[in-house]
Amino acid sequence: MGEEKRVVQVLRLEGPISPVAADRLDKALKIASQEKAQCLVIKLDTPGGLDKSMRQMVKAIMNSEVPVVVYVSPKGARAASAGVFITLASHIAAMAPGTNIGAAHPVAMGVGGVNKTMEEKIVNDASAYIKSIAQKRKRNVEWAEKAVRESVSITDEEALKLGVIDFIAEDMQDLLGKLDERRINLDHTVAVLKTVGAHLHLLEMTFREKVLQTLADPNIAYILLMIGIWGIILEFLHPGIFLPGIAGSISLILAFFSLQILPFNLAGLLLIILAIILFVLEINVPSYGALTIGGIIALTLGSLMLISPSAVYISISLNYIITMVIATSSLFIFVVFYAIRAQFKKPATGLEGMIGTTGVARSNLNPRGKIQIHGEIWNGVVQLKEEVIKKGEEVEVVKIEGMRLVVKKKEV
Repeated sequence: MGEEKRVVQVLRLEGPISPVAADRLDKALKIASQEKAQCLVIKLDTPGGLDKSMRQMVKAIMNSEVPVVVYVSPKGARAASAGVFITLASHIAAMAPGTNIGAAHPVAMGVGGVNKTMEEKIVNDASAYIKSIAQKRKRNVEWAEKAVRESVSITDEEALKLGVIDFIAEDMQDLLGKLDERRINLDHTVAVLKTVGAHLHLLEMTFREKVLQTLADPNIAYILLMIGIWGIILEFLHPGIFLPGIAGSISLILAFFSLQILPFNLAGLLLIILAIILFVLEINVPSYGALTIGGIIALTLGSLMLISPSAVYISISLNYIITMVIATSSLFIFVVFYAIRAQFKKPATGLEGMIGTTGVARSNLNPRGKIQIHGEIWNGVVQLKEEVIKKGEEVEVVKIEGMRLVVKKKEV
């Protein structure tokens, strides 16, 4: 191969390991093979990700016809959790100064995580897998097992000393210099790298891939789900504004799309949907807080259970869950407080002074329902039993029966 044609493909993988990252790697390997690249350099910076996607990527690297170099970079980057497996699977592993690798213990997400027997099975499986990778690549098997079982993490210098990586490189040029003339054993041949002076072809993410990668983050999926819930509920609180309802609907659609990418737990999703129903019922049928308490419990449990325990290398940040549950709970405690106060508050003008006052039906009156007068929610009943007043229509108070207002449809 002439020097002018020597190419090194570069793939930047930042963020969680997801189906998007796995697809990008497959695509990069195909391009590298077609262009007869010297090697594919993966610039890796990841907190971890999906076990299924990680295994797909490891298999692709282990069976690649092109030498694969994993370079944990830039300075300050990490190869954590699932990133450890990918780094160890590479033909050449390198790290930039100030980076770290490790903490590959599987995450147990959910209420109480998974049971002890299941957790032991998951850890044993991950341990055997990482040991087989390390043995194949002649890396430190003992440390690899500790990364899974004890969640140990080490610096770049420690990784080099322990035989976890091949060398430390300051930057891409330093990396290419240290790769030059290295012999790589592929399945059926031995490749001798000629990387000094090679052209770097960076495989950029497309706009679609950027969107999908963002949506594949479980924290983003959860935030979108909560924004969607807030939007729908605000639309119920203030019907006719439209903006909260539109924003909420879009957020919910994106959240459900994210959950298609992620391994979600159906029980967790159903609990969150139940929480929405209970909150909406509280708005329309005040229960003096009972429905809100039920909604808060359902929301908390659903949030903890949303990501399936089978997703052993990802989870929703507990800080996000606590923040969202507290914010949502505070909103509805506020709503319930004012709803209860409105029920018992005596108007300054006296009840009789409300006769002739106009308001809005907050629910269908057939013949009974809820009406809003001067910002207060009242029980209402239609004066003419055969008349039906629809939600949102204006009503006029005809008389008062105890704490119930008798109304009729306001004449235009």
